[in-house]
This record gives sequence, C-alpha cells and structure tokens, in this order.
Amino acid sequence: MNGRLIGFFVFLAIYIFLNVISYLRLRQWYKNRPYWAKIQFAALFSELFVFAGIAFVFYRFQHPLDFPSAPQNWFMGASFSMLVGKLIFGIVILIDSIIGLPFLGVKAIQKKDLSYNPTRRKFVKNASLVIAGIPFISMINGITFGKYAYQVRRITLKFPNLPTSFNGFTIAQLSDIHSGSFDNIEEVKRGVQMVNELNPDLIAFTGDLVNNRTKEVLPFIDVFSKLKAKHGVYSTKGNHDYGIYRPWENNDDFVADQQLMDDVHAQMGFKLLKNEHAIIKKENEEIQLVGVENWGLLPFPQVGDLDKAVGNVDAPFRVLLSHDPSHWDEKVRPNKRNVDLTLSGHTHGMQFGVEIPGLVKWSPVKYRYPRWAGLYQEGKEYLYVNRGFGFIGFPGRVGIMPEITLITLETA
Repeated sequence: MNGRLIGFFVFLAIYIFLNVISYLRLRQWYKNRPYWAKIQFAALFSELFVFAGIAFVFYRFQHPLDFPSAPQNWFMGASFSMLVGKLIFGIVILIDSIIGLPFLGVKAIQKKDLSYNPTRRKFVKNASLVIAGIPFISMINGITFGKYAYQVRRITLKFPNLPTSFNGFTIAQLSDIHSGSFDNIEEVKRGVQMVNELNPDLIAFTGDLVNNRTKEVLPFIDVFSKLKAKHGVYSTKGNHDYGIYRPWENNDDFVADQQLMDDVHAQMGFKLLKNEHAIIKKENEEIQLVGVENWGLLPFPQVGDLDKAVGNVDAPFRVLLSHDPSHWDEKVRPNKRNVDLTLSGHTHGMQFGVEIPGLVKWSPVKYRYPRWAGLYQEGKEYLYVNRGFGFIGFPGRVGIMPEITLITLETA
C-alpha cells in the first residue's frame, strides 16, 4: 500500500470521526427536536458527495482537449470549500468536547448535570458556525472571483554591477500558468493584455505551462502568443511540464508530449531555455539570461544544471530563470557563478493565505518552502518568487491573488 493510499484512509478515518462528533453535538443541541438535528446533519455533512458526483459527471463527458467549464470548476471548488468548513466545524466541536470532559466527571460523581449551561451552549453553537463559515465563504469568493483577480506587483532593484545602458530595464515575470485549469478564456486574455500594457523590455515565464500534458495549452496558443516585449519572451519548464503526473500508454506518447511542449513554446514565441542561456544586448553592453530545467527538492525533478546553463560566459550581470525556489538555497547561492537575480514560482502561495502589506504575510506553504512569495535577499543576491498566474487543484484563490510581476533594474 503506497503512502498516498495510506494518507487517504487516515484522512477518511478522521473525517468520519469528526462527522460522528458533530452529529452527537447537533443531537444534543436539538434533543427536543431530533428530526431537526438530522436535517442539519444531512445539510452539513452529505452534500460533499452530491457535489463530487455532479463534478465527476461533468468531467467524465468532457472532451480531452477542452478546458474545464466554469460549472465544473465551481462544483469542485464548492465541494472542497464545504469539506474544509465541515472539518473546521468538527474540530471546534471536538475541542469543546475535550474541554467539557471535567464537567462529565463531576456529573458522574455528584449526579448533577453541570455540563448543561445554556449560555455556554449558545456561544459554542454560534462560534463553531462562525469559525467554520468564514473560511467557507472566503473560499466560495475565491473560486468565484479570486482566481482571475490578477494583481500587478512592481519592485525596483538596484545593482552596482548592472551595465549602465540597462538602467531602467524592466522584466515582466509570469509563472505557473497551468492552462489545463482555466475555465474562462476571456479572463486569460485580459491577464495577457495587462502584461502587454506594462510595455516590458523582456518577459520571463518561469514554468508550469500545463498540469499533466502539453495538449492542455493548445486552446491558448493564440492567447499567449500575444505576449510581446522589446527583447523577447523567454521561458523555462516547471515540474508539471515533464508529463510525470499522468500514466502514459507507451514511451512514444511520452516522447511526443515532450516534443510538443518544445514546439508549443516556439509557436507562442517563447524562447525556451533548457539548461541554456541567452545574451541580452542593449547599445554596446549586455547581460546574461540563464534558464535551467526544473530543480526541486525530491520528489520533484532535479534536472537543472546551472553550470551547463551558464557556460563559459563571464557576464557582468546575470538573471536566472529557475522554477522551484528551493533551487536558490540548495544550488544557486553555493555556486561560485554569480547570479544577481533569480526568478522562481512553483509555490502559488498555496493559493491560500493572508497578506496585509507591512503587517501580515502568511500561508501554510511557508512550512514547506521558507521562500514562498515575494522578494528575498542574501548578500548581493536576490530571489523573487512569483505567486503564479493560474491555479491547480483548488480552482480558486483566497488571500493570495494571481500575480503579474514587473521588476525594474536600476544601477546603484
């Protein structure tokens, strides 16, 4: 039995346990109206299967080249939102039950019903519904509006070694498009238009064009081919671009998928860097743009080769495109080839978190990736982690909005 299957059964056991705890509490709250407890339980704890069933039917009859429809994503997102809300509700009830254990002990000894407290019961009832309801409502908003609420984040970085002709040079970064998840092509077009309106000198895409296979991006080739920059559009591959998250009938199909990936980048006008570099020239000066294959902590692919990508070029200034931010700490910073700026993505900010500028920046993904969103600096080297343009898994964004980054380079 593999780890994922074990994890599923553990989750299922916890889910059932919390359901039982919640039902017993509902029955206690409505002991004079047991039918009402059953109705509320059914409303709170059975719709997951209804939504999942409807979503399955939608996906089952979807043509493999079609991107998902809005109802499909909405049903899947609503199912997940309800699941999270229910789990939180059950956890609150479980905590309250544990707190109430001493009262049960006193009740058993003194034969007094000290556990009954109308005020406390009302507080727990209302609090549990509010605590569970806030994330539920936030997630529903995230799948309805958040997933296409593109935000332009602008940063300016100063470097003493930046060639003077590149002073004011702008790089628009996109990452984690995940075209197989999109359900509204017009909103994607709007995002592309927002990038072009920035009039960047160069566009950098840092991987994850698709979810599972290259065919997912075919309906969007014309859309992304509209991306334009004075010095071109450059790209690198992310872990999802290697076709490793789906079974292939034979190796020929896998090879054809990877060839199609390269071809699609070319059709869109993206110059794909696979452990390669490009020289960006302006007037009589130049900088080196390096792109590596994906390198991430296991189990993610580790095929990036920084030394090979840099080559023998002794560049005065170097920008690296590397999908996974863990590459920066593990391989880039220890390397003696100076990389002034690394652009990454991969984390999506988990598509869930809280960001209040100057006050709070938090997402659960930080416990897996310490460098999970925004700008990081060690010495003279910078890392910027883009929060992602698209979405995968949960079809929405809560607190961590889809991002278009505009980086301005200036001489110090």
